[in-house]
Formats: sequence, C-alpha cells, structure tokens
Amino acid sequence: MSLTKEEVEHIASLAHLQLGEQELEKYRRQLTDILDYADRLRRVDTSAISPTTTVLPLRSVLRTDEIRESLARDDVLANAPERDRQMFRIPPVFE
Repeated sequence: MSLTKEEVEHIASLAHLQLGEQELEKYRRQLTDILDYADRLRRVDTSAISPTTTVLPLRSVLRTDEIRESLARDDVLANAPERDRQMFRIPPVFE
C-alpha cells in the first residue's frame, strides 16, 4: 500500500508536525514500508497457532504478599528535609 503525499501531510497535521518536502517524501517511503510489512504479517497463516501460545515458560513476576514489620514512623521521618507533625512537608506544586 503506497501512501500519497497528501495522506502523509494529513498524518503530520494530526500529529501537529510541520514537515518539509524532503521529510514528507522520507516519511511517505518509511510509512509505506511499515504498512507493506504489516500487510505481509497479516497474510501469514496463523490458524494452527493458539492465540495464547508463548515460547517462554509461564511464571509470575510478582512476589507473594507477606505481612512483615514496617519501618517506624520516626525512622522514616528522620530522612525528611522538612516535616509537619507526623508527615513529610514538601513544597507546593501549584501556587
């Protein structure tokens, strides 16, 4: 699928990009190549492949939840540059 210059200009305007003539031609070729490759992938017969098939063994990357001792509030607040009662005091984000 070959993109036209007008289609690339439209895509650039949607992305709020101002492209010169050389850039338009460069991106037209690159986007056309990407769409052609996606079309080749779309035509590959994957009917015999399960959608959830993976070559890697399944494993959880999350640790198990464990109840454990947490840090004492005073120890944590000792690292604060400023504190207000029992909380960290930070500079305001919005004035």
